[in-house]
Amino acid sequence: MTTVKGGLIQMSLKADTAMSPEQIRQRMIEAHLPLIEAAGKAKVQVLCLQEVFTQPYFCPSQDAKWYAGVEKIPDGPTTRLMQELAKKHAMVIVAPIYEEDITGVYYNAAAVIDADGKYLGKYRKTHIPQVAGFYEKFFFKPGNSGYPVFQTGYCKLGVYICYDRHFPEGWRALALNGAEYIVNPSATVAGLSQYLWELEQPAAAVANGCYIGAVNRVGTEQPWNIGRFYGSAYFVNPRGKIIAKASEDKDELLTAEMDWEMVREVRNLWQFFRDRRPETYGSLTAI
Repeated sequence: MTTVKGGLIQMSLKADTAMSPEQIRQRMIEAHLPLIEAAGKAKVQVLCLQEVFTQPYFCPSQDAKWYAGVEKIPDGPTTRLMQELAKKHAMVIVAPIYEEDITGVYYNAAAVIDADGKYLGKYRKTHIPQVAGFYEKFFFKPGNSGYPVFQTGYCKLGVYICYDRHFPEGWRALALNGAEYIVNPSATVAGLSQYLWELEQPAAAVANGCYIGAVNRVGTEQPWNIGRFYGSAYFVNPRGKIIAKASEDKDELLTAEMDWEMVREVRNLWQFFRDRRPETYGSLTAI
């Protein structure tokens, strides 16, 4: 199989942040189910949801209340539900979840589930920001999963989460580990970020000869005033061309066809991997 249909779901918050994390989880899952069903009917083969899709983006708050939003991967209820849906629709699902390792050790993670419902593994967000409005180190420990690539029924899949996208090293590691398609589930607001949104990931797709699917939240989330999540989910091909793009303000399932022959063609043509000089890069890790 050389052509695969990808899907990205962007969504606004469907609950009041005064609710408990468990109540919000239920609301968000209920809101996602129709779009996941729509993806199944559209014959989407690889689906990715937005960053920490069951919760608000609570990182402006530094409120320990949100620790109650964690769950286990793969033994938590959301991963198990996504396994059922993946099997039902013969669809790979990437489900970004606030993950509990042990009490007090929490990760911004994503479960990867194959099209037969089998749990393949997880990626834990590597780079954790700590700037005004984005106090992620209060909630997330830096990931320790490395840069795994998952052999799914349809492709070799990598995951990179939100702030990770600003670091080219991880894109390269995923591509060198074999990724043909990398997803980047995000929660990012208008401003400088919006300019970078359509700059960094097309550049990463070109540099690494792969497809990238980028998905963001929609709308504003009260009571925090950090700005508007601008949606704009998109797919970009290995030549850096955006081939499908969602709206800035609507809940949406975005789909696109990806051709793995283009990955092979571009990597053979530009030969960036062949011409790398890793023996000259040692100083980069010493700084």
